[in-house]
Amino acid sequence: MIKQETVDKILDAARIEEVVGDFVDLKKRGTSLIGLCPFHNEKTPSFNVSVSKGIYKCFGCGAGGDSVRFVMEHEKYSYPEALRYLAGKYHIAVEETERTPEQLAAQDRRESLFIVTGWAGRFFSGSMWDTGEGQTVGLNYFRERGYRDDIIRKFELGYSPEAWTALYEQAKAAGYKDEFLEATGLVIRKDDGGVYDRFRGRVIFPIHNLTGRVLGFGGRILKTDKKAAKYVNSPESEIYHKSDVLYGLYFAKKAIVEADHCYLVEGYADVISMHQAGVENVVASSGTSLTTGQIRLISRYTSNVTILYDGDAAGIKASLRGTDMLLEEGMNVKVLLFPDGNDPDSYVQQFGSAAFTQYIATHRQDFIAYKTQVLLRDAGNDPVRRAEVIHDVVASIALIPDAIKASVFIRECSTLLDMEERILIAELNKIRIGHAKKRPREPAAEERLPSAVYPDAFPVTEPKPDSGVNSVLLQEREIIRILLNYGSQPATWEADGDIPVAPLLLSGLHDVVFEDPACVTIIDTYKAHITRNELPGERVFVNHADRTVADLAVELLSMKYSLSPNWNDEKRKIYVSHESERLEDLVYHAIFRIKKKKVEQQLGQLREAMKEETDPAQLAALMGNYQKIKEVSKLIAEKLGTIVIK
Repeated sequence: MIKQETVDKILDAARIEEVVGDFVDLKKRGTSLIGLCPFHNEKTPSFNVSVSKGIYKCFGCGAGGDSVRFVMEHEKYSYPEALRYLAGKYHIAVEETERTPEQLAAQDRRESLFIVTGWAGRFFSGSMWDTGEGQTVGLNYFRERGYRDDIIRKFELGYSPEAWTALYEQAKAAGYKDEFLEATGLVIRKDDGGVYDRFRGRVIFPIHNLTGRVLGFGGRILKTDKKAAKYVNSPESEIYHKSDVLYGLYFAKKAIVEADHCYLVEGYADVISMHQAGVENVVASSGTSLTTGQIRLISRYTSNVTILYDGDAAGIKASLRGTDMLLEEGMNVKVLLFPDGNDPDSYVQQFGSAAFTQYIATHRQDFIAYKTQVLLRDAGNDPVRRAEVIHDVVASIALIPDAIKASVFIRECSTLLDMEERILIAELNKIRIGHAKKRPREPAAEERLPSAVYPDAFPVTEPKPDSGVNSVLLQEREIIRILLNYGSQPATWEADGDIPVAPLLLSGLHDVVFEDPACVTIIDTYKAHITRNELPGERVFVNHADRTVADLAVELLSMKYSLSPNWNDEKRKIYVSHESERLEDLVYHAIFRIKKKKVEQQLGQLREAMKEETDPAQLAALMGNYQKIKEVSKLIAEKLGTIVIK
């Protein structure tokens, strides 16, 4: 259990823009920051961060909350885990009781796997730096590759001893269970029931998630053994899904944002060598074919990618496949191939950092020129194959979602292929029509639910105004919106201008019964604080233990749109006031509107009761009540300036 004062210290220190900015490329827009939502796939930013309120909100999938909620949802952490992560980020000491191996094993399974991989990472590192075998075999290998010690430590490289069960024995001595050692792939169970270390006799490359926790490992064999694979990787597990992981992204994300560019390479060694050369905005697909999940990871930080691959035939084919997938996700793509026999790692080792960065700057090509040249070179003078090249290149352009970009590439392609632009446009349209026919029908906007896009998002159902009950709910939420956004502001129109809006608003609603449970909780919280001559802050509700209350608070504190500066232009004598400048009208209209809805609700209930009533005396009483409430409705309508037809 973390003490409340420590929790408060963490919440005070955590800045929403810094926490979210570690995972999402945020750009300034008005008074807020926007970016692509990390919780669902989108190409147009709908993810909004309010620095002043300390919250985030996606107007696409509905996700929203504060810094702690963001870490919980993004990293799938529990509440205490998210607090510990933020405490580490802001160097805040958290007092915790020492946990036994049995307690560790009893924790959530996913956290147990992280604990085991974290321990294994330290084991591999210690085995290399602190043992004779590790220094002679593992450390010497990395140094012979030209890696400096600071780079070796930065990437937490290590060594797994040659002994069959070195890691297993150490893990058991430390109290870790076979269940988690096997689930993370650190040990392999034999048919006879025995176990052995998966990575024995290999140098180790830990694979980190976006917060630096170890997901799994890659191990490279050092001895010549035709029967053994050169590289062995951790198997898929509950914490490691290789199709959604990019090696080096934890170390590269800041540099990618700063450069607004990402270099994509194939392997661990390429990433490490480029970092040592001073090029840090680089990630690797770790030898697997590029996946959509990996591309979407990159797109959180930049839309500009340069693919760096070997200059052999396999590298060329891989670059072409990767290019098409990147284009389809709306990325801006360039390609660079190193001379035959070289990859990024070998080139920087052979020619040095300066020559390496110069080569990248002068040899990378736009994808359309690169693909056209490669395919035309293979086609030669064969007219049939040249026609196939044209179709292939246009098919790539057809994947680009941005129509303007596609038209620019068509024009460039027309010059490179010596082909009339209209013919290429016709082919482009033909391909796109074919894609449209194959694509399943997109549901209409009203059919799409946020929870279908991202099950763990926080959608707040919008009530339909044509329903009496739901229209009342809308008015209840409007009251809550005013309380959360303006409750502490002074009611300057009152004789005592120091009185805040919240008690004034609530006093006008003393005879109104709220129905929505989340609204009731917020109202009751305000009333309880007011009796103590204080007002609750936004954090009370954003961090509320009741998820529905927290979600509603974030929803009502978030603003999807902000007023453009163009609407406040002194030269053109244009001025549009903000609702905060019309608080008196806002407050009193809200009071009378909700009362009007409540009265209409009562009138509807009385009409239904009169239809069912057969007793004349009871019916007369109902009619009398109906007339009294009808008069109240007219008075409220007059206050609102509504015309009532008699």
